[in-house]
Amino acid sequence: MTSALKALPNIHRACMIPAYRGQVSHPRSMSLWEHGLHLFRSAVGVVLPAPMLRRALVLKTDGCPRLVVRDRVFPVRRNLYLVGFGKAVLGMAAEAEEILGDHLIQGVVSVPHGIRACLQQAGMEEMLLKPHSRIQVIEGAKHNLPDREALRAASMIRELAEGLTADDLLLVLISGLALWFAAVVPAISIHSTCSLKQQGTVLPGGGARQSESTALQI
Repeated sequence: MTSALKALPNIHRACMIPAYRGQVSHPRSMSLWEHGLHLFRSAVGVVLPAPMLRRALVLKTDGCPRLVVRDRVFPVRRNLYLVGFGKAVLGMAAEAEEILGDHLIQGVVSVPHGIRACLQQAGMEEMLLKPHSRIQVIEGAKHNLPDREALRAASMIRELAEGLTADDLLLVLISGLALWFAAVVPAISIHSTCSLKQQGTVLPGGGARQSESTALQI
């Protein structure tokens, strides 16, 4: 993930080179290179965290404020909390905070080590949280292996979730294979996880109980 982000500035500069000195080409006269750039821009635009989240998450403020998550509606009254984990979660959390506004009370997200620096280097500041964000970011899992920071992030997420009441709403943001790991049963230690990952072992999944939270996955 971090390697891909480091390459983004070069890709971005290549995509900004105008075709035929800025003139828009007719689709039939576009070169193979231009078609490739068009496909790249379209593909990246579809899977960016912010637009995906805006399609799935809407805060309606007319009348009684309510959060619409796809086809489900939840009344909100400054009782929203947020947790998340995965490679794309930082961008998702940044957009979620923009959407939720003052209704969001607190959040914790676990993201890969070094991802904020990579996003800044790639010029993707829109995927970073604002300076006074209510969401705490913990970077861990250096080299994609579980470590103490990842364990601390998981403990903080669990502590936040367990401290909520029936009147609170918890928005869970998950990206990539993090959803699969969230369903691993039974719970395993950080050392066991690291050992299994190094050996390329497939962990057993399924059977995880669902909470009263709402989860969005990329």
